[in-house]
Amino acid sequence: MKTCLAMAALCAFLIASCGCTKEGPAEGVAGKAGPAAKKTIIRVGHFPNITHAQGVIGHGLSRKAQGWFEERLGPDVEIQWFVYNAGPSAMEAIFAGSIDMTYVGPNPALNAYMRSRGDEIRVVSGAAFGGAGLVVQGDGRIRKPEDFRGRKIATPQLGNTQDVACRSWLKAKGYNVTLSGGDVTVLPTANPDQLTLFAKGDLDGVWTVEPWVSRLILESKGTLFLEEPDAVTTILVSSVRFLREHRDLARKFVQGHLELTTWMEKNPGEAQELVRGEIKIETTRDIAAEVLTMAWKRLKFNGEVALGHFEKSVAEAKDVGFIPELVDLSRLLEKP
Repeated sequence: MKTCLAMAALCAFLIASCGCTKEGPAEGVAGKAGPAAKKTIIRVGHFPNITHAQGVIGHGLSRKAQGWFEERLGPDVEIQWFVYNAGPSAMEAIFAGSIDMTYVGPNPALNAYMRSRGDEIRVVSGAAFGGAGLVVQGDGRIRKPEDFRGRKIATPQLGNTQDVACRSWLKAKGYNVTLSGGDVTVLPTANPDQLTLFAKGDLDGVWTVEPWVSRLILESKGTLFLEEPDAVTTILVSSVRFLREHRDLARKFVQGHLELTTWMEKNPGEAQELVRGEIKIETTRDIAAEVLTMAWKRLKFNGEVALGHFEKSVAEAKDVGFIPELVDLSRLLEKP
């Protein structure tokens, strides 16, 4: 039984994400377009999330023919944007050569790196930090770490970034947490369902990421118990092939990404409006301005990223039993 549970945990860590819907192309590579166009095509993915703001804004400005990245890459380059709702589907597109770069969470990127033994994926820039945290019921049932015994805490998915962080934190506080129970029950639950169950009082807490943290607080009267301001939330990754064949374009794209990140920090109001408008187009659902404003304050958009961030994630995953041994990450980061 222990062997089966360990295998289940490992499999969960290797496929964990926020859901699985089909978006983006099934196949294709970056390169020269047809003879008539004579343009180099760069295919870039992102999620329709606040935490992927640079990609969302870039996509929206391309849609309006006001391309931020196009302006920096020149007239001979065309950017094609693709929307994904799940890290694994974005990583599969990288493996297939269907996209060249994508904004993604750290866990799917680590999974892809491990699957390919370091041969396919490189992290080329940071994008967003923070925005993750533990929200508990506002009725005072949980006030201190000792109050979690016998409680139910939801996470977005078994083995995903927040799930691993939650289990690691509980273990550090002295709790025995297993895949199916223990001193504290950790329940992998889709974000929309978390909101419903929390509002009904069926969950004592939720460890998740924006905008769900803000929604739990604003819509379900939750209280922020713990915040992860330094946690890596979103990164920009590239396929190794794209770096090898189009390094100069990759360098220009990353520079444009960093310049956009700086602009967002200086113009938060305008950046939020661009994000809100593009997400509404991509999902047909609007984000409440109050939720967006609160979530934005908890996020830090920054291009800096260090190997230590990922080493910590891998160490935590090993500590709670999701991977059997530490992984060599020496090739994970690469600046174009």
